[in-house]
Amino acid sequence: MQASDNGADLPLDGEGLRIAVVRARFNDPITRQLEAACLAELAALGVAAKHIKQVSVPGALEIALVLKALAESEDFDALVAIGCVIRGETYHFELVANECGAGVTRVALDHQVPIANAVLTVENEAQAWARADDKGRDAARAAVEMANLMEDLL
Repeated sequence: MQASDNGADLPLDGEGLRIAVVRARFNDPITRQLEAACLAELAALGVAAKHIKQVSVPGALEIALVLKALAESEDFDALVAIGCVIRGETYHFELVANECGAGVTRVALDHQVPIANAVLTVENEAQAWARADDKGRDAARAAVEMANLMEDLL
């Protein structure tokens, strides 16, 4: 089967994978929805609930530190970062969005562990809600696909 550009047609198998999900509690209702969509998709892909670790942190800036600790444990095939940063009236939005993204990428590269980044960076709450389900599902799919790819490569 040929995959589409977004990978939606790729057959993904999460059986036997161990995945950790780190969720920021800031903008809690939105991040809970992201997490719920991610967990539902992981289950649909065959990742056993007992192989999923869920951790929550106060906000997006704390995600990378916990991802680093999880990566260093070498207990997980992939990690998922979940958060929501909504633009405000100050420069703080750019700081949080940029540093969070850089931290997630740094952990992935430093530890060669796939990290699906589902940290929304949006202009307003309506945009966040419009993206929550799809982004949560996409993160689960990316985590499973990349875990399998890394297993094949290493």
